[in-house]
Amino acid sequence: MASESKIRVRFAPSPTGQLHVGNARTALFNWLFARQKGGVNVLRIEDTDLERSEARYETQLIDDLKWLGLDWDEGPDVGGSYAPYRQSDRLEIYRSTADRLVQAQKAYYCFCTLEDLERDRQQALAENRQPIYSGKCRNLDPAEVQRRRHAGEAAAIRLKIPEHPIKFHDIVHGDVQFASESVSDPIIMRSNGVPVYNYVVVVDDAEMKITHVIRGDDHLSNTPKQVALYEALGLPVPEFAHLSTILGPDRERLSKRHGATSIANFRDMGVLPEALVNYLALLGWAPSGGARETFTPKELIKEFSLKRITPSPAIFDMEKLHWLNRHYIKQSPPERIHAIAQPFFTKAGLLPENPDAEIAQWFGRVVDLLAPYVDKLEQLPQRAAILFHFDPAAALANPENAEVLAGEKTGPVLQAFAAKIGNQFPVAPERFKEIMNELKTETGAKGKDLFHPVRIMLIGSHSGPEFDKLIPLLEEGSRLNLPEHVKSVRERVAGFMAARGQRS
Repeated sequence: MASESKIRVRFAPSPTGQLHVGNARTALFNWLFARQKGGVNVLRIEDTDLERSEARYETQLIDDLKWLGLDWDEGPDVGGSYAPYRQSDRLEIYRSTADRLVQAQKAYYCFCTLEDLERDRQQALAENRQPIYSGKCRNLDPAEVQRRRHAGEAAAIRLKIPEHPIKFHDIVHGDVQFASESVSDPIIMRSNGVPVYNYVVVVDDAEMKITHVIRGDDHLSNTPKQVALYEALGLPVPEFAHLSTILGPDRERLSKRHGATSIANFRDMGVLPEALVNYLALLGWAPSGGARETFTPKELIKEFSLKRITPSPAIFDMEKLHWLNRHYIKQSPPERIHAIAQPFFTKAGLLPENPDAEIAQWFGRVVDLLAPYVDKLEQLPQRAAILFHFDPAAALANPENAEVLAGEKTGPVLQAFAAKIGNQFPVAPERFKEIMNELKTETGAKGKDLFHPVRIMLIGSHSGPEFDKLIPLLEEGSRLNLPEHVKSVRERVAGFMAARGQRS
C-alpha cells in the first residue's frame, strides 16, 4: 500500500469530449506539484455519465496527456494500490458506502418526484426564497420509509447537511465559508441507482488517500457538499486549491468562438508540446523571478508553488503562445521539426507520402529556411508557396509590388538579369552572385533598386529568403520528382518576362 503520509494528487477527467485547455492546465499543475514534492500523481477516469462517456475520448485524453509530457504513477492503464481507476468499475463501492450512510442516519431516502421538486422550486421562487430542497423527506418515519421501499417506490438518497456553517481552507482563495441553508441536502444516489459526481468524487478521493485536490474554480461551489460528505464519513478533509477561470481576450469564458481550445487542436496546428506546457503553466501562476517567461518542465517543477497561484482570471493570449512556439521551434533539433512538418506538406499535396532520401534532404532544408518565421508548423506549406507556386501574372498585378515595378531602375535590371540567365541551367549560387555584381555595375542599381526587382521576378514578392539559400532550393527542387513541380530560376525568369511583355 502507498504511504498515507505521502502527498497524493489526482487528475480526474470525464471522457465525454476532447481534453481542453482548462483541464490540461489542471493536469499540469497536479503533475508539477506531485513531482516537486516527490508525491504520487493519480489519473482517474470519471465516467459515471454513461450516456456521454466514450472509450475513444478516454484514449484521446491519455494520448494528449502523454503528448504534453505528463505521466502518472497510478491509473487505469498502469494500475496501482487503489484500483480500479474508472468510476464505472467502482459502482458497488458507491452503493455500499451510501447504504452505510443511511444506516448511520447521515443520509436518508427521498421519494420526491421530479414534478414534486419542480413545483416546490417554483413556489420558492414565487415567494422570493432560495430554491433549495425543502427537506420534506428528511424526517419521514422509518416504518413508512421501509413500507415505501418494500412497495418498490423509487427513491434517491440524500445527504443530511449539518446545521452549522461549512468551512474549509483553500490554498488559492483562503478561508471559505458556506451557510448550511444555502447548500441543502444534496442527492448522492439517484433513484435509478446511479451515483452523482459530488458523492463519488469524495468516496474516490478518500479511498485513494488524496491529500490535495487541485482543480478549476468552477468546482468551488461543489466543495461544501463534499466537505460535508467527508465529515459524514468521518474522514479527513484534503487541502483544496481551486484554479482561476481561463478567459478569452474579450474576458468571456474561453470557448470555441475564441479559436482552438482543445489540446488536439493545438497539436494538429503544429504547436509544440513544450510551448503549450510552458504557456499553460503561466496561466494563473507566476514564477518567483517575475519577468522570466520560458521554462523547461524540469525548471517548472523546481519553481512551482501552489501559493503563487492567483485567484484572478487568466487571459488566454494566442499571440503569447505563438511567441513561445516560435522560441521552441528555433530551439528544437532540426530533424524533429522536419518530422512534425512533413505531414502538413503531404496533406497540402507538396510532398509524396514516402519521400525518398534526396527529396527528404531537400525538404529538410526548406523547413530549416522557413520554420523560424512561422507561429505554428501548419503555416509552413503556405510559406513554402514561393517555391511551389510561381504565378508571374499575379506578381505583376500585386499592389504591394507596384512601387518596385514602377521604379526607374527596375526595367533595366529585369532586362539585364533575364539576358544573363539566358539558357544557364542550373544557376550555381556563385554564378548568381557574380550576375548580381555585374548588374550593379551595368545598371547603376544597388540595394533595394537591385534586389527587389529580381526577387519579384523569382518568387513574386519583394521580400523573402536570402538569395544564397533560395537559389539552390529552386534549382535542386526543379530536378526532383515532386507532386508539384518547382520551377527553376531559368523557368521563372522566362515566365515572368513573357507575362511582363504581354502586360505591356
